[in-house]
Amino acid sequence: MNQEEGCTCRHKHREVTEERGLMNRLNRIEGQIRGIKSMVEDERYCVDIITQVAAVQAALNSFNKVLLERHIKSCVVDDIRRGDSDATVEELCRTLQKMMK
Repeated sequence: MNQEEGCTCRHKHREVTEERGLMNRLNRIEGQIRGIKSMVEDERYCVDIITQVAAVQAALNSFNKVLLERHIKSCVVDDIRRGDSDATVEELCRTLQKMMK
């Protein structure tokens, strides 16, 4: 991904417990996706698959909420303290707009 595609090329160090928690959530979501693929292959009933897709969407929304909260409490606060409030608030607004699509 290059600059034009939305890559800001910034990095965020995460404590081991934070990273582990995020990775555990992603691993569960990955397992749910594999389960949905199996359901399709096994010709399971549409409503059962839709129910599982809704569960994955809820899990992804939950992941985003956790990540956004941590982003605001660390990255956003740090940037504002450094005096980069206008750009930081603009980036946060764009991020929230993407999440609400």
